[in-house]
Amino acid sequence: QVQLVESGGGLVQTGGSLGLSCAASGLSFSSFTMGWFRQAPGKDREFVAAITWSGRRTYHADSAKGRFTISRDNGKNTVYLQMNSLKPEDTAVYYCAATGPYYSGSSFYVNSYDHWGQGTQVTVSS
Repeated sequence: QVQLVESGGGLVQTGGSLGLSCAASGLSFSSFTMGWFRQAPGKDREFVAAITWSGRRTYHADSAKGRFTISRDNGKNTVYLQMNSLKPEDTAVYYCAATGPYYSGSSFYVNSYDHWGQGTQVTVSS
């Protein structure tokens, strides 16, 4: 059974930083593309960042470019999202997702992913 467990969310002031982690189990982690999505109240779930199974390619939403960085450690079965210069509009539940093995399609869409974590709340105060 695949499990994705996010951690690291919390309350931070505008301009602050948070680091999210997602620990994966029950899958061959090093062959799965991993993504981060977020969902604010009343809004659709939206793409934040993704990293291919090899780690060679990363993708970030325009809203995240220059502020957020996705990375992975295949030895620890963990994907990370470092978030800097946080803004109130970054407030949302952040979800980790996995697709694979050796997924070659677009990693920007919710429907591209087979497995999801339970989410972790990020709140940025103004």
